[in-house]
Formats: sequence, structure tokens, C-alpha cells
Amino acid sequence: MVKRPVNQMTPGLQFLVFICISIGIILLGTVISFVIVLATQGLDVLLDVLRGTLNNPGIVRALYVLQIVGTTLPIFIAPVVFACYIVKQPAEYLKTTIKINWVLFVAAFFIMMISMPLIELSSNINQKMVLPEFLKGIEDWMKRSEVMARKVTDLLLKMDTVADMIKNLVLVGLLTAIVEEFMFRGVVQTLMMKMTKNLHAAVWITAILFSAFHMEFYGFLPRMIIGAILGYFAAWSGSVWPAVWGHFLNNGTAVVVTYLFQHKMIKTSPDSTHVFNYGSYIFSLIIIIILLLVYKNLAQGKNSHDFNGEELG
Repeated sequence: MVKRPVNQMTPGLQFLVFICISIGIILLGTVISFVIVLATQGLDVLLDVLRGTLNNPGIVRALYVLQIVGTTLPIFIAPVVFACYIVKQPAEYLKTTIKINWVLFVAAFFIMMISMPLIELSSNINQKMVLPEFLKGIEDWMKRSEVMARKVTDLLLKMDTVADMIKNLVLVGLLTAIVEEFMFRGVVQTLMMKMTKNLHAAVWITAILFSAFHMEFYGFLPRMIIGAILGYFAAWSGSVWPAVWGHFLNNGTAVVVTYLFQHKMIKTSPDSTHVFNYGSYIFSLIIIIILLLVYKNLAQGKNSHDFNGEELG
């Protein structure tokens, strides 16, 4: 029996191959990051990381190593390897074309800024969600995990100088945006489009997977909505770069607001969930829908076809 090339397999099999590659590369990156921490900072720091003991002076540097080497780089390498060396169609699976209308980036900017009230509303709804009683053990575990994740994030985003803020804008804002968009709005959304033959299904399934990947139950809804917005950016433009820009705006705004709050330049905490009112929520939703339609029309003025040459919905 002659084996077919991966790019001639069904999209479902391609997705399975991609998952296996991603898991393998992430596991390898995690092992390498442990070795680096062990070699550069010693066993005590590594054990403190594994135990969740965050008061060790060397813990922040170790967390950066684990984040970049164990997660960020593998998330970048996996889609690139899959697109370039497995299916050998990087243009289709990564969508890195820059031949798009630059006005799309302006539209994406306003969409991301105006989405803030809607994201706050979805976060508030998410916080009130509870699992059934028989899943209480899982819910308690998720709460403990998210408390620990919050502590880690607070450590990484403790910024004493402008240089610290710029570093986090690059590492947390830009680098994370690029690698996650290559994986999700690049490979995963392309595969979902091939599997479902439906633009909206592909966008929302990818958004759900994107949010689930972060393993934060109480941030699931807002992250899913952000993922869907980014998905439409990529699908309608045929390029991943508007989604990268939107993702960077979301992450970068959080970094800048955190810095300003830490240095008492603003009074509103970045963790506040009651900045806007219900009027703002309704206004945000209406304007986002209008701006997304404007974005779609601008994008399809030059690119009115999806990955397979079929009319977009």
C-alpha cells in the first residue's frame, strides 16, 4: 500500500499530525528549558519553580527561560515545521503575505480598542460561571491553577523601569502574538476551514481551541471572543499579519496599563472588571459589528477568496 503525502491526506489526519508535532516540540522545549535553568541557576531554583515557590530571587529569570524556551519558541517552531516541511505549503498554512491593504491595520486598531467593554462584559459573565457539583474537584483545581498563573504573571510583569516595559512589550506583546497567530490563525484555522468548509465555523472552532489552549477557565469567554475577532482579521484579509497586530495591541495594552498603574500614573487597575457600564457594553458590540463589516469590505476589495479559492461568507 502506497502512503499518500501528508498534504494529500484528509484535513482531519493533517490536524492529528500537527497536534502530534506540536506536543512533541513543546515537550522537547520544556526539557531543554529545565536543563538551561538547572545549568545556569542550579537545582534549588528549578525545584522552586516545579513546586510553585515564587520567593526565590532567581525565580523571575527562570520563569522567562521556561516561558520562552519551553513554550513560546515551540509554539512558533511547530507550525513552521508543519507548513514548510510536512505539507510544504507555507503560504497557504501560515498566510504570511504582506500584499494587503494597509488600512486594515487601522481598522484592526479601532476594533481592538473598542472591543474592551465587550471583553470586560464577557469576563464578568465568565467569572460567575460554576461547574456542576460533581465537578467541584475539577473546579477547585482550576481555581488553584489560575491563582498560581496569576502570581507568575504578576512576577513577569513587575516592571521597575521603562526598559522593563519595553522588554515585556517585545516578549509578552509582540513575540507571543506572532507565535500564537502562526499556530492558530495560521495552521489551525486553515485546517478547520478545510474540515468544515465554513468560514464562521472555522473561525469560532479555532477561537475555542485557542482559548482552551491557555487552560484558564475563568478567562475562557473573553479569550474566545478575542480569538474570533483575530480569526476574522486573518480569514478576510488572507494574511496573518492583521491578526498579529490585533493580538499585539491586546497584549501590549495590558503591559502598558500595568506599568502605568504600578508607577501610579493611572488609578485604574489592569485587573479591574468594572471600568465600563452597560451602555458601553451595548455600544461596543454594535460598533465592533459595524467595523468588522467595514474591515471585511476593505479586505475583500483586494482579496475576496478564501484559502481554496471559494467565495467567503
